[in-house]
Amino acid sequence: MSGRQVNFGLWYDFRNPVPSTVGFQDLYRASLDQIAWAESLGFDSVWLTEHHFCEDGYTPSPLVIAAAIGERTERMRIGTNLMLLPLADPVRLAEDSATLSILTGGRFDLGVGLGYRQLEFDYFGRQLRHRPSLMEEGIDIIRQCWSGEPVRIDGKRYRIEGLPVAPAPEQAPKLYMGGMAQPAVARAARLGDGFLSTGGIGHDLYAQALADLGKPRSAGAICAGNWSIVAPDPEAEAARIGEHVLYQTNQYISWGAFGPPDQTPQFPDAASAIEGGLYELCDADGAVASLTAMLTDFPEIIDVHFWAQFPGEPVESGSRRIEYLAGQVLPRVRSALESA
Repeated sequence: MSGRQVNFGLWYDFRNPVPSTVGFQDLYRASLDQIAWAESLGFDSVWLTEHHFCEDGYTPSPLVIAAAIGERTERMRIGTNLMLLPLADPVRLAEDSATLSILTGGRFDLGVGLGYRQLEFDYFGRQLRHRPSLMEEGIDIIRQCWSGEPVRIDGKRYRIEGLPVAPAPEQAPKLYMGGMAQPAVARAARLGDGFLSTGGIGHDLYAQALADLGKPRSAGAICAGNWSIVAPDPEAEAARIGEHVLYQTNQYISWGAFGPPDQTPQFPDAASAIEGGLYELCDADGAVASLTAMLTDFPEIIDVHFWAQFPGEPVESGSRRIEYLAGQVLPRVRSALESA
């Protein structure tokens, strides 16, 4: 693993729940400033996610934001972890992604997942039970769109005969696939350019899925969404931002991210959410040890990205952890990888 390179990045959902008094215009502007600043600190990537019809404004238009980030940055890779492919027109998504690749000089990667919120599927006229076929046919269509050749498919969900799609990107985006259930992880190993993880879930399943397909682990790639809270005094930090952490976890539970909402209890308080959720509390020493161990155990990991801030947390509050990561954690992890 000598000289191994791993990108470290930030993850954004642009949520702005009550009782926040910050307007979305100010939130977006401050976040773009933060992203440009993080690039100057040495962060390598930025990741956006997607949901619709959320009172807190959870990012409905990540590709528009990605274009703005492309204009504010020079080096960072820009990706989605993740967009909801079964809800999208795959041709339109491919066109927008190709345009982003062109605008950013090939710095954009498209990450997609199945989705799970009934409300979203109802509005967009899709069936939850059709998600696997919508995903697999959508992946096929997107790849064809980027090839420069006319698109042809005769599937369960889409029928396209010789549709010309242009311009093709000079550098096709990587097409990553996310999920937490075994079938979704196996699909990422079979069809994707890599796997998008959440909180470490599925790393072992992905490695096994590669093996089941007869693929070497070196053929895989994991972009790891990390939920660690890294600060000089992590317990004090958790107490300070606990309400935002609790909100994040319970919202995902209520939507069905971790199973049927009526069968998955919400956490009663921040302490229990941190203890029983996807979060890991650590200072710099703990973060270096944890990250180095994870990257050693899973050589497929090519990117680790952290929540820039939690829903409703002020941007400047998240910036303190970003600066701590950049100064006290990432250089040591990179050094450990170089010497491994």
